Amino acid sequence: MSNFKSLGVPSHFVKALNEINILQPTEVQEKVIPYLLEFNGDLIVQSPTGTGKTIAFGLPLINRVNPKNKGVQALILTPSRELGIQISKHLFKLTKYLPDKVFVEAVYGGEHIIKQIEALKRPTHIIVATPGRLKDLCQRKDVDLSGVRTVVLDEADEMLSMGFKEEVDFLLKQTQSQRDTWMFSASMPADVLDLIRLHFKKGAERIRIEKNNLVNKNIEHRYILTSIEGKNDLILQFLRAKVGERGVIFCRTRAATQQLADNLKKSGYQAEALHGDMSQAQRDRVMKRFKEHSLQLLIATDVAARGIDVNDLTHVIHYSLPDDDAYYTHRSGRTARAGKKGISLSILTNRDMRKFDALEKRLKLKMTKISIPSAKDIASKRLFTWAENILNTPTDKNVDGKILTDVQMLLGSLSYEELVEKLVSIELNALNYSKTSKDLNANGKYERKSSGKKRERGNRDHKDKRKKADKKTDFKGDRFFINVGKMDDVTKRDLVEFIADTARIKKSDVGTVEIQKNCSFFEVNKKYSKKIANSFKGIYVDGRELRVNRDS
Repeated sequence: MSNFKSLGVPSHFVKALNEINILQPTEVQEKVIPYLLEFNGDLIVQSPTGTGKTIAFGLPLINRVNPKNKGVQALILTPSRELGIQISKHLFKLTKYLPDKVFVEAVYGGEHIIKQIEALKRPTHIIVATPGRLKDLCQRKDVDLSGVRTVVLDEADEMLSMGFKEEVDFLLKQTQSQRDTWMFSASMPADVLDLIRLHFKKGAERIRIEKNNLVNKNIEHRYILTSIEGKNDLILQFLRAKVGERGVIFCRTRAATQQLADNLKKSGYQAEALHGDMSQAQRDRVMKRFKEHSLQLLIATDVAARGIDVNDLTHVIHYSLPDDDAYYTHRSGRTARAGKKGISLSILTNRDMRKFDALEKRLKLKMTKISIPSAKDIASKRLFTWAENILNTPTDKNVDGKILTDVQMLLGSLSYEELVEKLVSIELNALNYSKTSKDLNANGKYERKSSGKKRERGNRDHKDKRKKADKKTDFKGDRFFINVGKMDDVTKRDLVEFIADTARIKKSDVGTVEIQKNCSFFEVNKKYSKKIANSFKGIYVDGRELRVNRDS
């Protein structure tokens, strides 16, 4: 196995890496660092999150800087505030033993812009920025990017999926035309390829971590099959077997994220939500608590979880499957960091299985089906650990003799068997154990290897229904949340008519509608997205104000 010195990394960087306990390069570092230290030009790297990309581009980037030139020489664009802060901290650590100081400044939304303007007046060699905030600074003439010779686009697929294409185009035009551009992306969707065609030199070097390595090898990929109704109870049961361990649970929607976090807190877990409806200050407080270990669980949407860099997470749970393969990779990459092992667990229903099969095939992963232990099994394991702790607890010789005598007299009427039974009962009550706890594992009605004949059954009978479904699949719209559901006795037809009438749009401009117990989700033609939220303001249902917002 190679080390950083054998890659040609200067000794002052090796010393800094040793100090933060980074001793062996990852695969992406082995391939990227020697190339960038030796050659100039554009570089396109496809590699998942959590594989050490920051060190891979950060080290050569710092090495390129001329400390005697006080102007901005390099730019790193990143999709989120959290990731920007994380990158700037890594770069700062790498500069510790440089002969001449290299200055890094991070700029992002959610902070007062005046404070960042003042910071940029100091010597700044490298800027780490979110696209929106940096564009604002450029338009205000508070930052000059004309001297930038190297631009890094980190998590490029994510930046574009979040709608930053216009900002990225603008910022690249502010830099030197002969700059070197380095792109790091987990996937290569069409918008990323378009960006490459527009802004990269022909013949740009490409490095790709092979398909079978796209997901960290230290991650064990598992799935559990359950019912829709059993998801929340199943998570609780899974967590009971993970005492003292920390993880992240991913949901597709903001509403589901908040609801699950609230349920877990009611069950006694140190859990908080992280989603787009929260202010930046709220998100910062949650992340601070999580990093300081005062939180056991983080319940997050995909976008909100960007920049989570915590090395001791033992598990990631997919409460619902993501819509994109890259998101699965990003999610799973939150665990098994810094060479440790971790679990990526998908909680599925029968209707998720075909989507899951396709994901497994595309990512070339082996997903292992597991069954959640029964409440009895978990209780038995916990009780055994509890009993071992009692057995191994040293006797305190300083305990007051009178106290011991009084307790012995009080319990003296009990037999040994009765005393043990009472102690076990107390512990079982604390574990909320019940003999009537139901099995949360699904019966497995879906067969992953079903034959072609089975799949063809009923095709004629459902031909018309499938045609209608296909039409909905082709619908291009944005997804919204509304706080009405089955409890309001609303049907899909009712909701479509209500949305169309209230927003003054055609019913055909409303796409797929999903009605849940106390909320619903619907799609609307993209051209009407901006007017949707405003159309429902001030409207009440059964004394409750309607809340409609974009779902992330």
